[in-house]
Amino acid sequence: TNSQEVLSRVRAETGVRLQVLSGDDEARATFLAVRRWFGWSAGRLLVFDIGGGSLEIAAGIDETPDLAMSLPLGAGRLTRERLGIDRDAQTPPPAAAVDDLIAYVDKALDAAARKTAECDWDRPVATSKTFRTLARLAGAAPSSAGFYIPRVLTQTGLRQVIGFIRHIAPCELSELEGVSGARAHQLLAGAIVAETTMRRIGVEQVEICPWALREGVI
Repeated sequence: TNSQEVLSRVRAETGVRLQVLSGDDEARATFLAVRRWFGWSAGRLLVFDIGGGSLEIAAGIDETPDLAMSLPLGAGRLTRERLGIDRDAQTPPPAAAVDDLIAYVDKALDAAARKTAECDWDRPVATSKTFRTLARLAGAAPSSAGFYIPRVLTQTGLRQVIGFIRHIAPCELSELEGVSGARAHQLLAGAIVAETTMRRIGVEQVEICPWALREGVI
């Protein structure tokens, strides 16, 4: 809420004028990273990226997507605002809160689902720490296997992960292999966003891309 104050202070004390990416620009930069990773032979890409504050969706055949959008469906945001839990929570979120979150995300994706339905794609791809963690829990190879091992995440796998982690206290999720302690409590919200997005847009399986926003900016 005090972002302008922070930016002004950084500029005053360091001389650095920080720039803030818009959600659409974030989607475009992430799309560029995925394009560079998979190359031109990948054809038309459909890219999903779940961050802490937002969900980015982009689609297209060039280095710049034809469609780029950002929705306020980030894993951290929804964990705070809809589930009301933090990393130290000793009990799982109430079943009613989880069901309400699923309904909320489903409705919030109405416009995005309509716009995406107007696009064609050859290769659905997901990126971000959230998707990589979910893929690992669904059986994908660990990060120690290297960047070049193909990894996928399916709707079926996501539903199984959600059915499992919704009954685990946030403070215990970090004990699962591949789950970082700092983001463990956000995992359920991220999984719900991932599954709902794939279901609403009609994507049964996504490939996991190791490059994301950082590489796109670079």
